[in-house]
Amino acid sequence: MGPKARRFKPLVYILLAAYAVVTFIPFLWALSASFKSLPEIVGGGMDIIPKHFTFDNYRTIFKQEPLFPRWFLNSAIIALSATVFNLLFNSMAGYALARIKFPGSTLMFYAILGMIMIPGQLTIIPSYLIIKYLGWLNSYQAIIVPMAAQATYIFMMRQFFINFPKELEEAAELDGLGRMGMYFRVVLPLAKPALAAQTIFIFMGAWNEFLKPLMLMSDKAMFTLSLGLNTFKGQYISFWNYIMAASIIMTLPALLIYIFFNRFFVKGITFTGGK
Repeated sequence: MGPKARRFKPLVYILLAAYAVVTFIPFLWALSASFKSLPEIVGGGMDIIPKHFTFDNYRTIFKQEPLFPRWFLNSAIIALSATVFNLLFNSMAGYALARIKFPGSTLMFYAILGMIMIPGQLTIIPSYLIIKYLGWLNSYQAIIVPMAAQATYIFMMRQFFINFPKELEEAAELDGLGRMGMYFRVVLPLAKPALAAQTIFIFMGAWNEFLKPLMLMSDKAMFTLSLGLNTFKGQYISFWNYIMAASIIMTLPALLIYIFFNRFFVKGITFTGGK
C-alpha cells in the first residue's frame, strides 16, 4: 500500500463507521419501540430510551394471539427445509454442470441462466394454478417444493466448482472413491464458503418470505411470522408496539444464522495438493 493510499485509509474507515451507524439506527429504534407503549410511539419523537419501559408488548402478542408460536414454527419449518434442500440440490446441480459432460448440459446451463433473467412476479399466477391443481394449498410443501432449488445459486455453485482443483478429485479417485463418494467426502466439505453464503441468503429469503404465504395460505394456523404480523393491523390503527415486538422476535433467528455462518463466509478457502 502506497503513501497516498495510507493517507486515505482513516477517511475510508470514518465513512464506513458513519454508514454503519446510520443503518443501525432504524433497528435500534425498532428494538426500543418494542418496549414502549403505543401512545409513546405514535406521539412522535426518536427517543432511543423508552420513557416507560415495559415487557407488556411481548406478553400481549402471545396472549392476544395464541397462534403466534405456531406461526414461528411454520416459518422455522419452511426456512430450514428450504435451506437444506437448496444446499443439497443446488450444489449437486452445480457440480454436475461443472464436472460432468452429458448430452444437453450446455443447453441446460443456458436454460438456467434464462431462468435467472425471468422476474419472479411473472411466475406467480402459473405457480398458484399448479399448486392448486396438486391440492397443496395451505400446506408446507406449497412453499417448500418450489423453493427447493434456485437457478441463481445453481449458477453460483457451478462457478465455484469450475475453479475447484481437479487434482483433489483425481487423488480421491486413486484412493478408490466413486463420483458420489468423491462429492460428499472431498468436494462438499471444501465448499464451505459457497455453502455458507447460500445458507445466509436462502434462510433469510425463506424466513422473510411474505408474498408466497399470502398467496397460498388462507388458513390462519398455516400463516408464517411475516404474514402473521398483518394481524396486528386494525381497521383504523396499526398496533406498532405489538408489530415492533413481533418483528424483533422474527429478526433473532435470521440474525443468529448470519452470525454463525458469517465466519465461514468471510474466511475463504485455501486449496493444497497435500494429503
